[in-house]
Amino acid sequence: MNMKLSFVPLPHPVKIFLTLLRVEPLSGLKKGLPLWGIAIFGLALGLGGCAGNDPSTHTLEKLENGTASTQVTSEEVSPEEEPRPSDDFVDPFDDSPTETHIVEYDPLEPVNAAIFEFNYQFDKYLLKPVAKGYNFFVPTDVQQSIVNVFQNVRFVPRFLNNLFQAKFRGAGIEMSRFLINSTLGVGGLFDPAKIMFDLETPLEDLGQTLGSYGVPPGPYLVVPFYGPFTLRDGFGFIGDTFLDPFNWLVLPIFEIADAPRLIQHDPTIAYARFGLTVEESVNLRALTLEQFQGVEEGTLDLYGAIRNGYLQQRQKAIQE
Repeated sequence: MNMKLSFVPLPHPVKIFLTLLRVEPLSGLKKGLPLWGIAIFGLALGLGGCAGNDPSTHTLEKLENGTASTQVTSEEVSPEEEPRPSDDFVDPFDDSPTETHIVEYDPLEPVNAAIFEFNYQFDKYLLKPVAKGYNFFVPTDVQQSIVNVFQNVRFVPRFLNNLFQAKFRGAGIEMSRFLINSTLGVGGLFDPAKIMFDLETPLEDLGQTLGSYGVPPGPYLVVPFYGPFTLRDGFGFIGDTFLDPFNWLVLPIFEIADAPRLIQHDPTIAYARFGLTVEESVNLRALTLEQFQGVEEGTLDLYGAIRNGYLQQRQKAIQE
C-alpha cells in the first residue's frame, strides 16, 4: 500500500473542545464562563476550532469578576475536611486545597509565553474583528447549526476512543447520535438526538484515551495558531486526525494509491480544507465573543489562567 502525505492545512483543534469539545457551546456558555471555556479561550487565541477532536464542563465565572493570578497548591485535603461539592464549577484561581493536584509542568514557559502572546495579538487584531463582522451577518442559530455539522461529521474518532476506553455505552450513544442527527437532524444541522431522545455523552479523544491508560501529560506546549496542548494531547490530536475517515476519503490529507476519495483534484482539496478551517474558527469565535468579553482585563496572569484551566479541563475529561 502506497501512502503519502499531502501538504494541506489541518483543521484547527477547537472542536478538541467544543465540537471537541463535546458540547453544545451555547447551552453551556449561557450559564457562565465554563472550565472548558478558559481552555477554548486559549484555543481561540490560536485561531479558533479540532479535527477529529471535538470538539463539557463548567467553571471560571470568577474570571469575569477580576480574580487574582493563578496559584497551584500541593497541599492535600486532610481526612477531617469536608470534601468540596461535586459540581462542575472549578475556580482555577482558588488556592484552597483540592482533592486533585494539577501539576503544571511547563519547562518551555518563556517560549510558550511568547507564542501565546503572538496568538493573543492575532486574535485581538484579526480573528476577533472578523468574528464580530461575521456575527453581524450570521444568526446565532445558524452558527450553532454549523457547530453541530462539524461535530456530527467527526463522530468516528469519538466513537473509536469510547471503544478504546471500554466505554461501550458511550460508543453506542455516539453511534445513535450520528444516525439520528444525520437523518432527523438533516445532515447534522440540528440535534434531535439530544432534544428528542436525551442522548448525550462526554466527547472522547485519543489524548484522553492515552491518559486513561496512565500516559503522563508531559510538558505543556503552546502551538502557533492552535493554542494549548500537552505533549500527550498533541500526539493524541495527530492520532485522531488519522482515525478520522473524513481525512482519508472526503478531503484527504493522506493519499493512498487506488483508494476512493470524493474529491480528486489536490488544489481543490487544499483550498477546501483551508476554507473549512477558517469558517470553523471564525464561527466558534463569533459564538464566544460575549462570553469572553472582559476576561483579559479581569485577569492578572492570562497565560497562567489559561494554562491552569486547560490542564484542569483535560484532567477532568480523562476522569469522566
